[in-house]
Amino acid sequence: MSDQLTWFKSSYSDNEGGDCVEVAFSARIHIRDSKVPSGPELHITSPAWTAFISAVHPGA
Repeated sequence: MSDQLTWFKSSYSDNEGGDCVEVAFSARIHIRDSKVPSGPELHITSPAWTAFISAVHPGA
C-alpha cells in the first residue's frame, strides 16, 4: 500500500540524514522513517493525528 501513497517529508527534516519523518494521508495517517521507506509504518486515525498536532503545535 505504501507505493500508492503520496509521502510528505517533515519540514524539520534535513537532507543530511538527520531526523526524517514522512507522512501520507488516506483513510488513516501513515507515518514512517524516510531513511527506511520499505520499513515499518505507524498507522493512526485522523482524530489521533489532529490531537497529536494540537499537542505539539498549539494553535495550528
